[in-house]
Amino acid sequence: MSRRNKTLEFIRDVLLIAAGSIIFSFGLDAFELSNGLAAGGLTGVATIIFALGQRAGIYIPVGIQTIAMNVVLLALVVRQGSKRYLAKTILGVLLSGFFTDLLQPVVPVLGEGELLLCALWGGVVTGVGLGIVFMAGGNTGGTDIIAQLVSKKTGMAVGTTMNIVDGLIVAASAPVFSVENALYAAIAMFICGKAIDAVLDGPRAARAAYIISEKHERIAQAIMNDLDRGCTEIEAKGSYSGKPRPMLMCVMGRSETAKLKEIVAEIDPDAIVVISEIHEVFGEGFRKLGV
Repeated sequence: MSRRNKTLEFIRDVLLIAAGSIIFSFGLDAFELSNGLAAGGLTGVATIIFALGQRAGIYIPVGIQTIAMNVVLLALVVRQGSKRYLAKTILGVLLSGFFTDLLQPVVPVLGEGELLLCALWGGVVTGVGLGIVFMAGGNTGGTDIIAQLVSKKTGMAVGTTMNIVDGLIVAASAPVFSVENALYAAIAMFICGKAIDAVLDGPRAARAAYIISEKHERIAQAIMNDLDRGCTEIEAKGSYSGKPRPMLMCVMGRSETAKLKEIVAEIDPDAIVVISEIHEVFGEGFRKLGV
């Protein structure tokens, strides 16, 4: 890739990180922070501290808190990852914190008192924002850094550690707000994760079919003719009989699954068909790798 293209790509990523940070900040200010939902992460910690400060008559901005906490954490892992990723992470941390404080005085409080509504829409909007940041190769810091550090010390899986850390933050919000708020915050955290996955995977999620049949040649030809999809024949062997049993693999769009089952059923109703969900696929007929 030429230097000009790399520069344009970086500018595009910066704009996406900025847009994602604005969306995330709006969801946080409008639904979660204003309604006492500390939905995990360093933002959840900052929300708890913000509420405690308000009760003591002290204003402690959430955005500045998250920036400060992330600076400390990033200093511990600054040597990990590429310089470009680190730059995008720092940008995501700064922009998300900046917009959180900038928008808080002007964003309307939505769904006030309706905690379920706030949890659902707060999770969706913040998840979409974070998904856009992640899609651009950035990050907003947070508990994933803590999870990595704890994982190195304890040997626990990073995903498990993240769930424990976020769970502790949500639990810590119960004495500050209420048990009810903490339960709804957990819902918001779950919805946020699903929204992030939806943005990253998008409508491009596909399915892979594995077909075992003695009439594999006819099935492969029908798939290529009727679905206009390619098939790959994989050499397999029956573990009981010890005989070779070629297996077909075909990757297709979600809407083409029903047609594939029809094709196989017409040719060999006794065929073994396994269909699995896949999140990303690249190559001919799909996205190009790297786009």
